[in-house]
Amino acid sequence: MDLGAFSVSLAVSDVGASRDFYAKLGFEEAGGNLDENWLILRNGDHVIGLFQGMFDRNMLTFNPGWDQQCSNLDTFTDVRELQQRLREQGVDIQVEADESGEGPASLMVVDPDGNPILIDQHR
Repeated sequence: MDLGAFSVSLAVSDVGASRDFYAKLGFEEAGGNLDENWLILRNGDHVIGLFQGMFDRNMLTFNPGWDQQCSNLDTFTDVRELQQRLREQGVDIQVEADESGEGPASLMVVDPDGNPILIDQHR
């Protein structure tokens, strides 16, 4: 099951302070909007998202349709197909993608330890 690009989405209390900290580790801004309290940082193929006030916990994030550089892939498994496969395997879907739609959509599952996993398709 190909889930696409991987990143860690961090729930931070101060996006600017977090950006400055991760810059010391070699991360550079690659996207987002500081005025909207979210940034995407990159260090080579390693990607983290900083999100202030958007969710309560850190989460694993996968983006179907993207590679690690956020470039569009020619072929990928749509989030709705991933949702069907997960459901067939007995995974409880916490937030469901609308299976009648197409294009951008997301779903969320939670692992046995309570860690949220977001599968977020942007195209």
